[in-house]
Amino acid sequence: MALDIYKINPEFRDIMPKEIIELEENATWAQNQERPRGIKELPETKELLEEHSLCAGCPEAATLRYVLSALPKPEDTVIVNSTGCTSLMFPHIALHTVHSLFGNQNAVASGIKRVLEWRFPDTQKDVVVLAGDGATVDIGLDYTLQSFFRQEKITTICFDNEVYANTGGQESGMTAKGQVFKMAPTGKKFDKVPMWELAKTSGCHYSVNMTGSAPKAVAKAVREAILVAREIGPTYLNIYTPCILEIGLSANEGLGEMKDQDKDRFASYKHVSPEAEEYLKKCKKEGLL
Repeated sequence: MALDIYKINPEFRDIMPKEIIELEENATWAQNQERPRGIKELPETKELLEEHSLCAGCPEAATLRYVLSALPKPEDTVIVNSTGCTSLMFPHIALHTVHSLFGNQNAVASGIKRVLEWRFPDTQKDVVVLAGDGATVDIGLDYTLQSFFRQEKITTICFDNEVYANTGGQESGMTAKGQVFKMAPTGKKFDKVPMWELAKTSGCHYSVNMTGSAPKAVAKAVREAILVAREIGPTYLNIYTPCILEIGLSANEGLGEMKDQDKDRFASYKHVSPEAEEYLKKCKKEGLL
């Protein structure tokens, strides 16, 4: 996301595909910007290679662009991802990323954040976890909650597609009750785990449950969550990004599915602690929001 991070070796530039060169030349970065970055730059900038490896029409790809466009300082941001559909996108962006083992992404992120604070005491370094519901809530729940308990200053973003989409269609704890998948033929037997509420109970100072249908709303939540994590403590975003393949939708129906759920299962939930609320007011006065 910044030219000092993503730079093509001059010796190979003449053989690089046009898409790679455009990613270097048109990615957005925060240096020397007079106003906060945001989705307003999306029409003119490039956050993700067009020929990424996700399915056509996948809501995760669009939502990832919103997330990347809202990072306060991408050149000083490390994203930690885990095995899953989300991890397939990260070789196709111009940003520091670290791939963790399945489920331990919050433990890895905690270590990276502490080292960055020690190594760069005078520079704000943001660490953001971005993983699916399997890694965040099922396999990695212990690591996720322990980072909240320890008040690690990181932001955790869960791309909640309510299924193990990358491994054939098994149900997860985030699957809605009654949902049937290829490898869950009898339907989910219990209610969806309200991870956004669990995050609040576990010490997160900012917790949001939403869909990826509205770019401005996603960008606002990402920016607020990262700013709060810098100074106050852990933050959590649960963003519904349905797997259109597993629920039987066509490539152009993902947005409609998310909009429908805005009014149903994913009606907006937002928790902001008193300390975080005061800090966000300060950020707004300082022009950071």
